[in-house]
Amino acid sequence: MELVNLKDPQEIVSFKQAVKKGLGKNQGLFFPEGFTPLSDIDACLALSLQERSALILKHIIGDELTSTEIENIVNQAFNFPAPVEQVTENIKTLELFHGPTLAFKDFGGRFMAQTLSHISDGAPITILTATSGDTGAAVAHAFHGIDNINVVILFPEGKISPLQEKLFTTLGGNIHTFAIDGDFDACQAMVKTAFDDAEVRDGLHLNSANSINISRLLAQVCYYFEAFSQIDKNDRDKVVLSVPSGNFGNLTAGMIAKALGLPIKRFVAATNANDTVPRYLKTGEWEPNDTVATMSNAMDVSRPNNWPRIEAMIERGIIDGALLNGVAIDEESTMIAMKELANKGYISEPHAAIAYKALEHTLEDGEVGLFLGTAHPAKFRETVENVLGNPIALPEPLVKCSVEKSLDESLPNDYQALKAAMFERLAK
Repeated sequence: MELVNLKDPQEIVSFKQAVKKGLGKNQGLFFPEGFTPLSDIDACLALSLQERSALILKHIIGDELTSTEIENIVNQAFNFPAPVEQVTENIKTLELFHGPTLAFKDFGGRFMAQTLSHISDGAPITILTATSGDTGAAVAHAFHGIDNINVVILFPEGKISPLQEKLFTTLGGNIHTFAIDGDFDACQAMVKTAFDDAEVRDGLHLNSANSINISRLLAQVCYYFEAFSQIDKNDRDKVVLSVPSGNFGNLTAGMIAKALGLPIKRFVAATNANDTVPRYLKTGEWEPNDTVATMSNAMDVSRPNNWPRIEAMIERGIIDGALLNGVAIDEESTMIAMKELANKGYISEPHAAIAYKALEHTLEDGEVGLFLGTAHPAKFRETVENVLGNPIALPEPLVKCSVEKSLDESLPNDYQALKAAMFERLAK
């Protein structure tokens, strides 16, 4: 598998190199020139989640990993379900929150951890990642206790839910967490600066576990196929996919799935008030505003890092840009959507509610709507209870971590402070 740096086409790497590097020169993203469709989609969809995922990933990655190696990685990473639930007569949801940290990022985080552990041959690695919520927990749990791999997680102090925070700040060991006095974009900027700093990049053997890492992205492709395997064959070509979008890795993975032959009719990029992409799709002008804090905090991203991959797919003709709509949902409409879903007997958190409401705005007669449920509603317990006015029960993983002590360290929005703290922590 060859991947090209989207900012420096002269830099071409293998899958293994891309997983180890994370980012390319000039902070460029690695991405293939194209995708070869699968030969028999129906036969693929008839397989189990693990069998199908191994087949898909082997098809994309090629000979760098054997079928047995990929099967072993997948079996360890994807050992939980992703059910499709009916919400209304013509709208379904794909629940991606049945993994150990109750969020869709368990798929990418666990696949990356198993892959990196397999290909690193015991060499020291430092995973440096920023999180607006779920990435931190998924990455922390996926890598916790793996020999020779340290994880450094940056998160915006006071801007993610307390239970989200507890899931990754209480682990300790090889997991190091820093609360940054800034928003997610500030955290992500510090990550990018670190990768441009040779002393840090080479001295600490940096890698990133954000959705910019190709291994995480490819893992996410698999659950779109899992969703379609649960949809009636006669409805598969009618499916409109609504994706709650922050850093846009999820939508990129959905587009890769379509490029591989999954018959997705069209896409809806559902955002909150941080609506850079919906405005861009309407005006053609890329004009990020300052990031606005919302109740759907994992989507509080004004400069989505995966957007260049979507642009590349459209420019290369891999995906027809006309198949993508962008819809921004404000706070009031998000709360209305949560109440509407609750009245239909389905309890949802804000991110999925936004994707549901975006579907309502765009779904046409004869279409089947499918929106992604990216996190368990209990991860946003305070918000959900405040909006719905009813208590919700905590699942066991959240009960366990809620009473643990947080081990994070507060830092200013200053790269040099982060650099010093990283060397102090990781030199021990």
